[in-house]
Amino acid sequence: MTGPVLFNKPFGVLSQFTDRGSPTARATLSDFIDLPGVYPAGRLDGDSEGLLLLTDDGRLQARIADPKFKLPKTYLVQVEGIPSDEALDRLRTGVVLSDGPTRSAEVEAIDAPALWPRDPPIRFRASVPDRWLRLTIREGRNRQVRRMTAAIGYPTLRLVRWSVGAWTVDGISPGRWRRA
Repeated sequence: MTGPVLFNKPFGVLSQFTDRGSPTARATLSDFIDLPGVYPAGRLDGDSEGLLLLTDDGRLQARIADPKFKLPKTYLVQVEGIPSDEALDRLRTGVVLSDGPTRSAEVEAIDAPALWPRDPPIRFRASVPDRWLRLTIREGRNRQVRRMTAAIGYPTLRLVRWSVGAWTVDGISPGRWRRA
């Protein structure tokens, strides 16, 4: 196979092919992808959506997943509240998380993107505004983007990975995949 498989992972789907040890079966990659020998290059939490890359090439998998290659990962992030310029500057310079400081991030406030509906929809509160951000990081710690927005006081409501390097989820419906 040349190039990775680009998969638009829906909300609630695990970034693995089996759900061993769970008393309740959860949706996994095997419910959507029937290609022998491919494995995820990195992870995307069950409650996150968007681009997940899969490949049968171990070297490509390492290049995509290993933070030492600093491959940019761009997320569309809906946060609770309206972050101030100072809060966004904290993301740009790096925030301190429980496992140490993050690298600097690129971040900008954006208009609500034209995305597919999430199932289930996020919980809206009429008394609390929300804001969308485009956030690019070059590392990939566990639940990093969610922890970063929480660290500046704006919890994540919805998280969609839009791109990894030059690969993007643009034009791929949730639960669908295509070869790069």
